[in-house]
Amino acid sequence: MNAEFMAALSQIEREKGISKEVLLQAIEAALISAYRRNFGSSQNVRVQIHRTQGDIHVYARRTVVDKVTDMRTEISLDEARAINPTYSIGDEVEFEVTPKEFGRIAAQTAKQVVVQRIREAERGIIYEEFSNREGDVVTGVVHRTEHRNIYIDLGRTEAILTPAEQAPGEVLRPGERVKTYVIEVKKTTKGPSILVSRTHPGLLKRLFELEVPEIHDGIVEIKGIAREAGSRSKVSVHSRDPNVDAVGACVGPKGLRVQTIVNELRGEKLDIIKWDPDPATLVANSLSPAKVVSVVIEETERVARVVVPDFQLSLAIGKEGQNARLAAKLTGWKIDIRSESQAKKAEDSGEV
Repeated sequence: MNAEFMAALSQIEREKGISKEVLLQAIEAALISAYRRNFGSSQNVRVQIHRTQGDIHVYARRTVVDKVTDMRTEISLDEARAINPTYSIGDEVEFEVTPKEFGRIAAQTAKQVVVQRIREAERGIIYEEFSNREGDVVTGVVHRTEHRNIYIDLGRTEAILTPAEQAPGEVLRPGERVKTYVIEVKKTTKGPSILVSRTHPGLLKRLFELEVPEIHDGIVEIKGIAREAGSRSKVSVHSRDPNVDAVGACVGPKGLRVQTIVNELRGEKLDIIKWDPDPATLVANSLSPAKVVSVVIEETERVARVVVPDFQLSLAIGKEGQNARLAAKLTGWKIDIRSESQAKKAEDSGEV
């Protein structure tokens, strides 16, 4: 160890944010173990590194006793008082025992300790950075696929996209840039484990916040999201400013804003509907793109009975019931959809 090494520790302190004193204390503790491993495990020693020059000194500690039984750890009262007349039974006497060849061992040990502490510090910094980003969107590059897990390179670390959080039918190839939603950050012995999602409704919400300034500024509010990732989503929005059209703000000039989000979600269809405090109007809006003739709300059963034109029945229900299912999820109401002819037939026969 020398002045150059101390200068290197100072540089690490500046660049990595690890206190030089913390590193030196760790190196001293590691050198004690190294000394005992090489020169006798039973010895009681203290290692001191000069804080400016970097010189190393090893001191053996011996306890003053009346009768010596172990010369490596004990010293007689007469011998101790020959060194200093003030010593008494139970005191500790220190002798410098720095070996000539200890420099090489010290350098190797110091390197290992510094590398380990740097890794620990960097893991801690990365964990703190990403633990604060739970519920946020991060952009990364697809790195590799292992056991159906996709690993996303975030620069200083990797995120894991598990099969359950991958959008059905979406193929992510190595080298592609992709946005993901951070759902959980866990601290592990190998560093932070960052779990991300491409299916979470929060991803859609954050994408709208990034693309629509009115949402970011709080003028337009996202009231609800119903999502079937990779296929279709419905988003209800409300404007706090009567002069701002919530749906128009989300769609953007010539549809550019919503198209950017659709492109990021690899073609997932988006229905943006106007939120309304009236349940009947909200249900009617939520069934877009279908047109609704009437909506009857039954509060007790939380059922919305909807009538649509005959030619729009299949559109209102959607492929495999998807449109109606998403509308029900978005509004919180069970939706019963009938065509006009079905409603008239039920009315004529006295059915509800």
